[in-house]
Amino acid sequence: MSAHVLAVGEALVDEVHRPDGSAAEHPGGSVANVALTLGRLEREVRLATWLGADARGDLVRGWLAESAVALVKGSDGAERTSVAVATLDDAGSATYDFDLTWEVPAGALPDAAGAGDGPLAVHTGSIAAMLEPGATQVRQVLEAARATSTTTYDPNARPAIMGEPQEVRPRVEALVQLSDVVKVSDEDLAWLYPGTDPVAVARDWQRGTPALVVVTFGGKGAVAVSDAGEVEAAAPRVDVVDTVGAGDSFMGALIDGLWEHDLLGAARRDALNAVDTATVRHVLDRCVAVAAITVSRAGANPPRRQEVGL
Repeated sequence: MSAHVLAVGEALVDEVHRPDGSAAEHPGGSVANVALTLGRLEREVRLATWLGADARGDLVRGWLAESAVALVKGSDGAERTSVAVATLDDAGSATYDFDLTWEVPAGALPDAAGAGDGPLAVHTGSIAAMLEPGATQVRQVLEAARATSTTTYDPNARPAIMGEPQEVRPRVEALVQLSDVVKVSDEDLAWLYPGTDPVAVARDWQRGTPALVVVTFGGKGAVAVSDAGEVEAAAPRVDVVDTVGAGDSFMGALIDGLWEHDLLGAARRDALNAVDTATVRHVLDRCVAVAAITVSRAGANPPRRQEVGL
């Protein structure tokens, strides 16, 4: 088995508008940010995405290459590179509008991946898991990946383009049940399940397929639910510049931490299902540390391995 993670999903340019009226463009995209985090944590990672052969695509490709993220063949097949317009409020939180298209490049589809080999983990989420035609292909990739790989998912909801929560909820739940590990924010759960305790939703999800469901609460930290019980981790106190990419860097650190504990790959599924609370606590502490560094600086800019003392 190849010792790498395959991330399947959007890479794009974030056009960030700040409260003071300034604006700047940064490479980003939820799944691309996860891949970038893994690359900066010195893990081998490949990204199956959908970029154009244009200046913005060149910006994204250079950004990924600087962090050793390899692109799956065919990831340059889009007519144009997608753009997300992020408007920040005074607290640094972002709301988004999108101009994008999404398909899974042929090199990541099950009939191109080979039957006897696969990555240690396959990650997807956010826009890529909801926007057609790529969303159907993403589900096919996850279904096939379970034979060889740990499957991970972050709903990372984008209400502006995903539709109404009652329409999105069944699709999210179907992907949760194809996943070994799920990370979800309290804000996503508040949108999907209004008025419901987010940890109660995590418990319900975890009773199905996932070995581990983690709910993030921004500056308040995170809660993980597994068969062994529930574990909480407090977030370090930092001066927040913005929250762009924070959840994605948390997700990348989660995959990295499970890798460190030899819990990735289909052959390790039983061990992941039996994970103890001490291991989960160690992994969560890493995740909140990585996310805290990300929010302390502008844009989706996760730390490198040496910055978090790993």
